Amino acid sequence: MNSSPFKKIAILTLLLAQPALSQERFIPSMNEVVVNESIHSVGVRNGELRVLERAWQASPNNLDASLSYARAVFIIGLQEADLRWFGSAKAALLPWWKATDLPAEGFFVRGLIKQGFHEFDEGLKDINLAIQKNPNKPEFWSWRFSLHLLRSDINGARQDILGITRLFGEKEANIYRGILSYRTGQPEKAIELLKAAIKDSYYQDAFSQDWLSFHLGEAYRLNGNSEQAINVWEKQLRKNPKSHLIRLSLAELYNHQGMYQKVLKVSGLGSESYLITDALLVQALLASKALKDPIESKLVTQIEARLKSQAMREEIIIERPKLNYFIRYGKNPESGLALSIDNWKLQNELPDAVLFIEAALLVNKPMAAKPVIEWVNKTGIKDQELSALIVKLKAHPLWTVGRS
Repeated sequence: MNSSPFKKIAILTLLLAQPALSQERFIPSMNEVVVNESIHSVGVRNGELRVLERAWQASPNNLDASLSYARAVFIIGLQEADLRWFGSAKAALLPWWKATDLPAEGFFVRGLIKQGFHEFDEGLKDINLAIQKNPNKPEFWSWRFSLHLLRSDINGARQDILGITRLFGEKEANIYRGILSYRTGQPEKAIELLKAAIKDSYYQDAFSQDWLSFHLGEAYRLNGNSEQAINVWEKQLRKNPKSHLIRLSLAELYNHQGMYQKVLKVSGLGSESYLITDALLVQALLASKALKDPIESKLVTQIEARLKSQAMREEIIIERPKLNYFIRYGKNPESGLALSIDNWKLQNELPDAVLFIEAALLVNKPMAAKPVIEWVNKTGIKDQELSALIVKLKAHPLWTVGRS
C-alpha cells in the first residue's frame, strides 16, 4: 500500500472544522499572533521553517523552494488556528499564481491556498489538475474528498472514495466511508468504521488520532449520544492538549449542553485571554454570558478589537466566530443573517446550517433559510438540534413553503 492519504489529510483538513480567516501578509509580528503557542515555539524548534524561509527568500523565483515554504506556512496556519499565514503561503507562490503549466505539487499547493481564501471552485480546479498529472499522490484525493463534502457534492465524494479504494486499499477508504456516512444520515455505520480505524496501529500518530477522534465524536453526537462524544474528545485532549480542533469541539458541545464552567476551562481562560483563538474566545464569551460572569465585558472588548483589526485589514472572508458573535451572542442578528446567506453560497457545513436558521428565526425571516432545508433533503443529514430548528422554522407564521 502507498503512504496513507489519511495521515496527510489529518494534518491538512483541520480547516474543515476551522473555516479560514486569512490575511495577505508575509511574516506576522509576535503581537499579531492570537494563539498561545506561536510558530516560533511549536513544530519549528529545530529550525526547519527558518531553513525553508531563507531558501525561499534567497531564491523567490525557484518553484521548489517556494512550494516547500508555502506548504509549510499553510500547514502551520492550520495547526495553530492562526490562518492568517495563508497570506504568507500565497506570497510565496505569486510568481506562479496564474500559471497553467505547473507540476502536480504546484497545482496542489496552489489549490490548497485558494480554498483557504474560500476560492473553492478555483481551488478544486487546481486539485483536479494535480490528480490528472499524478493520480498516485494520496493527499490529492483526500483533499478533493474534503472539498466535495464542503460543497455538498455527495456524488463527487463517493467517486473519490472509489478512487481511494482502487489506489490505496479498503482500510484507507473505510475512513472516508465513515465520514461520508455520518454526513449523509448514517451515524451508526460511521461509528463502526471510525472505531475500527482509531484502534488500528497504523493510525496512532497524533494528527490521525485527532482527526479520527473528531469524526468519531461527531458521529456519536449526530447519533444522539453527546455524552459519548464528550468522552471521546476529552480522552483525546488529554493525549494531545495542543489540539485546537478537539479543544474547540469540546467548547462548542459543552456550551450546547449547558456545561459553561467547562467551556471557560477548556477555552484556556486560565491564561491571558488575548492569546486565545477567535473561535475559543467567542465560545468563552457565550459561556460567560450564560453564567453572568463579570469577565463577559472584557471578552466583548477583545472581540470588538479583533473585528476592528480585521476591518482595517479589509478582510472579506466570513469566519464562523463572527457568525456566532453576531447571532448567538446577539450582537447583530441582521448582519449575522446577511453573512450566513453569503457564507452558505460558499460552504455547506452543519454548524453553519444551524447558525443560518437561528439567524433567520431571530429576525423573523424564515424563508431566508430555505437553502438549508434543500441541503438537508439532498444530503439526508440527521442532527437533533438542526431538526428541532427546522420544526420551528416551518411553524413560523412567515414560512410559506407547502402552505396553501
